Amino acid sequence: MAVFLFTFGLFLVVVLAMAIGFVVQRKTLAGSCGGLGALNIAKACDCDTPCEKRQKRLDKEKFWQDNKII
Repeated sequence: MAVFLFTFGLFLVVVLAMAIGFVVQRKTLAGSCGGLGALNIAKACDCDTPCEKRQKRLDKEKFWQDNKII
């Protein structure tokens, strides 16, 4: 039982450390293979102009990139 509790505690510490790192760096999650970007595809939809919801998200991402501390 002690080994189980130690292992569980260790996993909690690792997950907590990852969460803190994610919050501090303010980075978006990214896959290791690059996803659609590796295939030179700019967007998943095939429309010429992004919809209003996507445009707001792009503006928000640009704001975060322009105002990064590090």
